[in-house]
Amino acid sequence: MINFNKVHKSFGNLDVLQNLELSISSGGIFAILGPNGSGKTTLIKCILGMVSPDKGQILIDGNDIANQWEYRNHINYLPQIATFPANLTVQEVISMVQDLRTKDSEAHSLIQLFELEPFLTKKLNTLSGGTKQKVNIVLTFMFDSLLIILDEPTTGLDPLSLVQLKEIIKLEKEKGKTILITTHIMNLAEEISDEIVFLLDGKIYFKGTIEKIKSETKESNLEKSIAKILGKNA
Repeated sequence: MINFNKVHKSFGNLDVLQNLELSISSGGIFAILGPNGSGKTTLIKCILGMVSPDKGQILIDGNDIANQWEYRNHINYLPQIATFPANLTVQEVISMVQDLRTKDSEAHSLIQLFELEPFLTKKLNTLSGGTKQKVNIVLTFMFDSLLIILDEPTTGLDPLSLVQLKEIIKLEKEKGKTILITTHIMNLAEEISDEIVFLLDGKIYFKGTIEKIKSETKESNLEKSIAKILGKNA
């Protein structure tokens, strides 16, 4: 579904992605892991067209996305930090996004699931970080798209909301969706992902299943496996 062909991106003298070669097939949950500054967010922003590579090519379903925009209508995206217009209410921002996407929306069921009804008339700048993240999740999952990108989706969530989010992700996978997740929470990645991609300094040091990385590193869990890779490349 997504192919990176020798993608390189620098900011000044800093090489953030270094001739990246990566293929992500359709269907399943792919966790993109790596320490801060490893290139995870830049990789995501390249897929979304928010950052343009200096070199290389990104294909989605075989089509080069350079200088295109229509493909983004078929992506659901949850940013790491939810930044909403402060003067809008929760209902207003949901309605605004519904108008922009012009797709059938499942906002109502998600609002009920995350118990956001009491907050619909509240302005976004009055909400807690956790409640803003719930609004962010509603905006992400209320449309039916084949590609879903979640950048640190658990930020600020209480335990119940985290369980609900994981259930939504699993249901979307069962529908055949392709889901990319960046996260620092190794337990989450180990629990729900079909494959992981481990980035370090803009390069891929591992791509494969959880069982494969544990086998190659001879460790009992993902966290220890990642720590061993980091130790070898320190």
